[in-house]
This record gives sequence, C-alpha cells and structure tokens, in this order.
Amino acid sequence: MAFSINGFDLRQFVAATLAEDLGPDAIDVTSLAVIPADAHFAGVMDARHAMVAAGLPIAEAFFRALDPECEVTLLVEEGAQVAGGTDLLRVSGKARALLTAERSALNTVQHLSGIASLTRTYVDAIAGTGAVLLDTRKTIPGLRLLEKYATRMGGAQNHRMGLWDAAMIKDNHVAVAGDIGEAVRRAVAAGIERIIVEVDLVEQIEPALAAGATHLLLDNMAPATLRGAVTLVGGRVPCEASGGVTLETIRAIAETGVDYISVGRLTQSAPAADIGLDFTAL
Repeated sequence: MAFSINGFDLRQFVAATLAEDLGPDAIDVTSLAVIPADAHFAGVMDARHAMVAAGLPIAEAFFRALDPECEVTLLVEEGAQVAGGTDLLRVSGKARALLTAERSALNTVQHLSGIASLTRTYVDAIAGTGAVLLDTRKTIPGLRLLEKYATRMGGAQNHRMGLWDAAMIKDNHVAVAGDIGEAVRRAVAAGIERIIVEVDLVEQIEPALAAGATHLLLDNMAPATLRGAVTLVGGRVPCEASGGVTLETIRAIAETGVDYISVGRLTQSAPAADIGLDFTAL
C-alpha cells in the first residue's frame, strides 16, 4: 500500500484511533469472548449507493495494524465515482483482529467518502464555468488533513490549510485595525506574501487592493453584485465568492466570473456515505 498525505502520520492516527476504541486494557471484550482465537474471516466492503470513494488505504492500515498478515485488496481507486453495489475492498485474516478494526475502518471510509461525494456534486454543478471549488477551515479538530484530502478526492482544491500559510483579514481584524486599508498594510509590513481580504461591500475593494491585498474574498454578495465586483477588480487579483453557497445557488455564482468559490459545508455538513462490511467465516 502506497498512501501518504503531507503532514499526516497514518501510523499514529491508526494507533490513536484503535487505542480510543480498545480502552485502557487494549481489549475487545466481545470478540475475545465470542470468537475463537484461531477463527478466520473474509469480508467485503461495499458501497450501498452511488458515491466517491475515499479513505480505503486508511481502512487497510487499520486491518493490518491488528493482523499484519491479513490479505487486503483495494478494488477501486481513491477518488473514483462508483455505483451503488460496487465492492470497494476485500479483506481476509484473523477474525478477532478484523472485527476489532471494523468500526474504525468503516467510520473513516464513510466519513471521507461522504465528504468526497458531496464535494463532487458541487464540482459537477459548476462544470464549464471556469470557477474552482475551494474548501475551508470548517473541519473537525484533529481531522483537517484527512477531510481536506477527501475534498481533493471529490475534485475541489484546498484553501488555506490553517492560520499559518496565508493571512485572511476579516471584519473583526478590520474593526481592531480601524479600516480595511490599515489592516492590509499591517499584513504587508509583516512580510506576508498571501493576503486574502474579505470584503462585504464593493466600496472596500479599491482600498484593499491599494493597500496590497493579493486575493479578495467577496462575502455574501448577490450574483449581480459579484458580477460588478469582478468587473471592478479587472483581473488584478483572484476573486473568491463565499458565504451561504448552496447547490441551488452555486451555478449562478460561478457564472459571475469569480475565480473561486469556497463552501464550508463540504466538510462541515457532509453526511457519511452508506458503506457496508460483511464477514463470512473461512
């Protein structure tokens, strides 16, 4: 298995997740009580509806952590769109180990595939417009790298990974700095290269650009206002639409000419994919 996410420690994630499930004594009391030590299982993980698959190599890592000799076959590529009923993964090995790893493996794949699937619906909704879908920092603490990986599998592009890789000046920063131009000038003086500035009003655009903004986030603007803002900017910096974007509104937003559209609900509100894992005794 070749799988890596920059900055993500797969081994540590698997160990911490299993430790949470197994408790202080590192024990699965049900499997130990019910399943013979020498029993072996074979199982198939399958999609119960159409979806975008994500996280299967992580599921493999869970099984191998408890049974290094188990056999795992990933049946679809990460990011693949699959129909309901598609087999995603086959696994066989020690029954106790597979049952102990089952929930951690399933939870991860269901969560990441749910994010990837919702992301793909938004990507499809703006196809052909030239606009690029972005995710946000609205992620579950501790799972950001995984959730942003899932949005990439769904076809989105990652926005900021955190507070460290770009400045994003919002209304609260402006309130303290005094005005939008002063807030931007302070970021420029600090030597920050990427300075994203949220503007709520078209009147804020020129002061933000004059002060050194490198990217404008046009927040909660109607399509007509967005179109005028894009015209005013005239390609000087990228324009991003944000705020309350839904599947019903995203196409009209994309057609205003914005370069990017950010959608928090990709990670904040995606439902888990319905994925099954059924075992049979060998």
